[in-house]
Amino acid sequence: MTEPRHSEPTAWHALDGDEALKRLEGTSDGLDGQEAARRLDEHGPNQLQQAEGRPWWRRLLEQFNNILMLVLIVAAIASLGLGHTLDAGAIFGVVLIIALIGFFQEGKAEQALESIRQMLSPQAQVLRDGKRETIPAEELVPGDIVLVESGDRVPADLRLLEARRFRTEEASLTGESTPVDKAIDAVAEDADLGDRTGMAFASTIVVQGNARGLVVETAANTQIGRISEMLRGVEQLKTPLLRQIDRAGQVLAFFILGAAVLTGAFGVLVHGQPLVDMFMAAVGLAVAAIPEGLPAIVTIGLALGVQTMAKKNAIIRRLPAVETLGSISTIFSDKTGTLTRNEMTAQAIWLPGGEVHIEGIGFEPEGSFHRVSDGEPDSESLDLDDDHALRHFLKVGVLCNDAELAKEEGRWKIQGDPTEGALVVAAAKAGLTTEELRGKHDRKDAIPFESERKYMATLHELEGEPLLLVKGAPDRLLEMCHRVRGNGEDSELDVELWEERIHDLSSRGLRVLALAERSIQDVHELTDEHAEEELVLLGLVGLLDPPRDEAIEAVKDCLAAGIRPVMITGDHAVTALAIARELGFAHTERAISGREIEGMSDAELEEVILEVDVFARASPEHKLRLVKAMQARGGICAMTGDGVNDGPALKRADVGVAMGIQGTEAAKEAAEMVLADDNFATIVGAIREGRKVYDNIRKTITFLLPTNGGQGLAIMLAVLAGSTLPVTPLQALWVNMVVAVTLGLALAFEHTEPDIMSRQPRDPEASLLDLFLLWRVVFVSLLLLVGVFGMFSWLLAQGGSIELARTGAVNMLVMGSAAYLINSRFLLRSTLSVEGIFGSRPVWGSIGVITALQLGWTYLPFMQVIFASEGLSPGHWGLILTGSLALYLIVEIEKRVLRARGVSSQPTASGRGDDHREAESS
Repeated sequence: MTEPRHSEPTAWHALDGDEALKRLEGTSDGLDGQEAARRLDEHGPNQLQQAEGRPWWRRLLEQFNNILMLVLIVAAIASLGLGHTLDAGAIFGVVLIIALIGFFQEGKAEQALESIRQMLSPQAQVLRDGKRETIPAEELVPGDIVLVESGDRVPADLRLLEARRFRTEEASLTGESTPVDKAIDAVAEDADLGDRTGMAFASTIVVQGNARGLVVETAANTQIGRISEMLRGVEQLKTPLLRQIDRAGQVLAFFILGAAVLTGAFGVLVHGQPLVDMFMAAVGLAVAAIPEGLPAIVTIGLALGVQTMAKKNAIIRRLPAVETLGSISTIFSDKTGTLTRNEMTAQAIWLPGGEVHIEGIGFEPEGSFHRVSDGEPDSESLDLDDDHALRHFLKVGVLCNDAELAKEEGRWKIQGDPTEGALVVAAAKAGLTTEELRGKHDRKDAIPFESERKYMATLHELEGEPLLLVKGAPDRLLEMCHRVRGNGEDSELDVELWEERIHDLSSRGLRVLALAERSIQDVHELTDEHAEEELVLLGLVGLLDPPRDEAIEAVKDCLAAGIRPVMITGDHAVTALAIARELGFAHTERAISGREIEGMSDAELEEVILEVDVFARASPEHKLRLVKAMQARGGICAMTGDGVNDGPALKRADVGVAMGIQGTEAAKEAAEMVLADDNFATIVGAIREGRKVYDNIRKTITFLLPTNGGQGLAIMLAVLAGSTLPVTPLQALWVNMVVAVTLGLALAFEHTEPDIMSRQPRDPEASLLDLFLLWRVVFVSLLLLVGVFGMFSWLLAQGGSIELARTGAVNMLVMGSAAYLINSRFLLRSTLSVEGIFGSRPVWGSIGVITALQLGWTYLPFMQVIFASEGLSPGHWGLILTGSLALYLIVEIEKRVLRARGVSSQPTASGRGDDHREAESS
């Protein structure tokens, strides 16, 4: 954290803009690069210290805050009290090892989440060397000129130099929930924080308008820094799934303890066994049956999923989203930039005198203009000096615009909105540059674009006449215009003709904008009333934004996976339907407009929500209603958004998805996931990864529990039969530890199964341990029980010592578990193939490690002393390997029987999602 300067803070709110610039030795064009670098060294980065995560000692202690671990600790203390010092010491040692494994794994998980959080560091629009640039907000320095607009998080304390309908939400600073209107005037030096209207404070959210401000304080010297408010803390690694496992652990512990007590009592009362021996048998049963490594393994599985998603541009902000992704049944997606490339190119202009075709694709300002006759462009290019209407139209497109075109590292790039950038590029093709036009025709005032009004307006002086210029949605501007202007002559607006032209452009998949103007006298501050009356239409421009190739493939994957992609766009319905058809959407017979949504009741909207895939001319408020309607029909929704007004819909959705490039800070704050590349295919990739993570967690649970079940049943059966225990408590704990540390982790690294995106979405209400998993756990537990007891009994019958018999039983249990690990790679699919058996390096790596550990456990003298083991002969190992192979084959036969009976390995639950699935299948 940058240390605050100890000088008396300056009352920047009491200074006018020019005086503030003078104090900081700045200019209205911003700092140059060298001076900015010098000031960054002097003032340090513009960062507040993040809230600290759990200290290491607390994270270590919390490993023991688990009922399963507490049972083991109590067992160790009781063993010590009974004089079993070696047993007690070993139990304590193994408990500590398991705690350390969880400690390090959670540490890695928290580091992974923190590194991913750094990927979401905010950006800032600044003027450097007179040019607009996007830089990390932490590089801002006092004296920088910053541009902020609706949806941005203010990156530092700013003294406002220009403000247009500018309002900020200052609840994070003042607690005031009502947005504050801002101005550029100085206020009294003793004004309260909430009354300093000439300031925009760091961490506050811009809810309307735009502004240009001078950075006056950064980092700890900002108001938010002075009151020591910390940024968001480290996210807790407790997700619904982990809580479900914790609850299952508590229930399991209750039953295990009950079984241990009843088993011990049975041995004493029925077989007359010594109380101390039966207590140790009960301890052994508890130790054997408790899966103490499970919570840590599930945590690392979730963390691995988060890391993998981040590498594929899906940044998870809240860990539970990893689980929810596997249940997504509907993706509500914006069109521009998400389903399309967001590489807008102006392709056609409709003027009163006819259509003009513009050559060239992309942001390079190369291309000519051609008249269109009979639907085809003329070969001869237009001379813009002879076409006043076209030249004027292009001028208006640049002036009523905030984007800039710049050449960086040999490539042309747009600074600002790509839609506005397309108009700048079109003008540049005609030799009209933004620098020259905006220099000659300075902007006097502006009404920024807001989704509610669907237009932007600016005030300029052109050819000695004050003109109000308006750019916006064509249907909105047609409502506001009554006349049309061509080559300096006005005529009555033929609404039907222009609607036909809008439809023509839209049917080609072009996004349509309209431009208009009006003369305006003696107005210095614009209001909506000025822009919405007496406008004269200049023409239309059609912008090409082709679908992403990868989005087309992603839509196919969605439909195969039972996931409905739904487009929500502000574009014309015809444009949206044309793009939806190109993308391969399922229901493209009709589109519903925002106005139609407004005219529907909630019940009516719920009726049509499953039948329509395209919603056009929709606003952020409509998004919220669509999410609610889909959820009412049982759908699990992902919703994309980029604007400040998308926040309610993002929060209401099961997984809110914000855009990382075009998205505002407000949208990112409301979302569970941020797309670093704004790409629809990335959402589908994240769903695939979410399904894989859940799959692997189910596989891990299905694998681990039979190991515990087999041991516990062996000890219980021995006590009930009045025979010798085949596995001691210490040996059981050893097995639990090595299996959890080696074999248990392997399945977290399993690759995605080929059919994972051909399954229906998982029901979020389905139980983790459903009937299928319970059957598999019991079935394999019984197989391991037979193996353990069979090996133990056979060695005793051959005249072997009790130590030898137990050593054989333990190795049979471990090697049987290793064989079952290969079965567990696929819950129902057969692994009887080269890919199935040898296709996973982590699986065979873990088998190699556990084999080495077992050889050491069996033959090393100090291990033999601690665990009472004894060396086995090659013949014994041969029998163990034969038994393990038999277990593997029996499980594969069981899978085949279940497949033949049509059993599914996917969790099911009655309830939520039924309506949605029925509609999808119809």
